[in-house]
Amino acid sequence: MKKLHIYIRRLFHLSAREVGLMVHNPIYICCMVVFPLVVILFFTSLMSEGQPEKLPCGVVDNDNTSMTRAMIRQLDAFQSTHVAGHYNSVAEAREAIQRNEIYAFLYIPEGTTARLISKRQPKVSFYYSNVTLVAGSMLFKDLKTVTTLSSAAVGSAKLQMLGKTPSEIRDFIQPIALDVHMVGNPWMNYNVYLSSIMVPGILILFMFLITAYSIGTELKFGRAHGWMAMADGNIFIALTGKLLPQTLIFLSIFLGYEWYVYGYLDFPHPGGLHMILLLAALTVFSSQGFGVFAFGLMPSLRMSMSVCSLWAVVGFSACGATFPLFAMDGMIEALAQIIPLRHYYMIYQICIFNGYPLIDAWLNVVALVAFAALPILVTRNIKRAMVEYVYIP
Repeated sequence: MKKLHIYIRRLFHLSAREVGLMVHNPIYICCMVVFPLVVILFFTSLMSEGQPEKLPCGVVDNDNTSMTRAMIRQLDAFQSTHVAGHYNSVAEAREAIQRNEIYAFLYIPEGTTARLISKRQPKVSFYYSNVTLVAGSMLFKDLKTVTTLSSAAVGSAKLQMLGKTPSEIRDFIQPIALDVHMVGNPWMNYNVYLSSIMVPGILILFMFLITAYSIGTELKFGRAHGWMAMADGNIFIALTGKLLPQTLIFLSIFLGYEWYVYGYLDFPHPGGLHMILLLAALTVFSSQGFGVFAFGLMPSLRMSMSVCSLWAVVGFSACGATFPLFAMDGMIEALAQIIPLRHYYMIYQICIFNGYPLIDAWLNVVALVAFAALPILVTRNIKRAMVEYVYIP
């Protein structure tokens, strides 16, 4: 009991020392509070409308009939499309795309209406840029829809003249009726997909860096011996006392982010509150564990922070949020399993977004717990570095 009291007192003094260091060093305040809050507000407000509206589109109408003009008006009436310009030739419209004035254009060749009425299958062309992936795909969808509707309108008029009933016309034009549902996100809100991976990824980056930085600066500024003396040479007590204030701050920021997106912005979360809280705790502990491990592996402030930066940035591409992991090269697929953001994303999409039980993501939970336990492998190396090493700029 007396030993426990001594350990608690040492932890308290070490944590108080760490709070004093954080207060007097603006890097901690910026990277643990200011920048994370800016990132959360920036990304969640970037697409606050859910999806982009009035994307600029061009038209090359060489037919210029009442039917093609009606088609263009219908295209302009779509929520996500705005006909921003009429061009005389394909070359002129293509140059407008290259100047980023428009993202796509519709080319209607001369004689389109006559061919359509006489059933000679006219060709209408779409040109769109997928450099901006969301804009290109949304405009392509609208261009395809408006041409399909125009063709159907002509067919409907002809069938009406032949005396067909509305039901017969509908069955002839669209023999198979589509009932399309977007699972988990029926509003097609791109903010749900963007903010749910970008914000945690950047928060993980900050946690990696600050953890490695806080340990490395003990060596850099010659405080290592005093730090170890306060812990009576016990590296576990020293690391716990140092990381405890950071853990509380990062956990508060992460929980604040989750309250904001799930409580205030009402992102879909059928998994429930317990899954949200569990994922927040796993993410913070695993990120700090990796930061300690990176420094213990190579006890150098510069090298450990470089490794942390690289690992966090690679995670954005290899987590599988933008491109399916199974379609990547086998080596990248294997590498992704040792990136915390990958396991965060899998638990999020399985248990929070889709609402499946935690057992379905047990492997990813075990992986994050393993990341949190990584410091056990390097504590001896960290202690030796603090006691024996001399910082070399």
